[in-house]
Amino acid sequence: MINVSELPLWVEVLVAILLLLSSLFALLGAIGLLRMKDFFQRMHPPALASTLGAWCVALASIIYFSTLKSGPVLHGWLIPILLSITVPVTTLLLARTSLFRKRMAGEDVPAEVSSRRTESGS
Repeated sequence: MINVSELPLWVEVLVAILLLLSSLFALLGAIGLLRMKDFFQRMHPPALASTLGAWCVALASIIYFSTLKSGPVLHGWLIPILLSITVPVTTLLLARTSLFRKRMAGEDVPAEVSSRRTESGS
């Protein structure tokens, strides 16, 4: 096991770059959230930025702790993998809810796509 003060310089630099990249993704997501005009456009920048930022933080964590313990520490991948599964599902549910609310308010939105046939022959 390596002492924290004995970490190689390349590990410290790589971890710092990944953490700065993660913060850059968070900033870009926030800017995208502010610049987009409606709810449907505002959903994408934070979802993409948070997922990419989480991957950068997880990779930085894996590199740092694997170097400290002198062996692979891979449990840090669990968080971004779960985020990669849940963020698109949450985004889809938010979009469907907003679309439903707009339909109920009588706003002009795309027609509903239904799996049931409405033809007289079926």
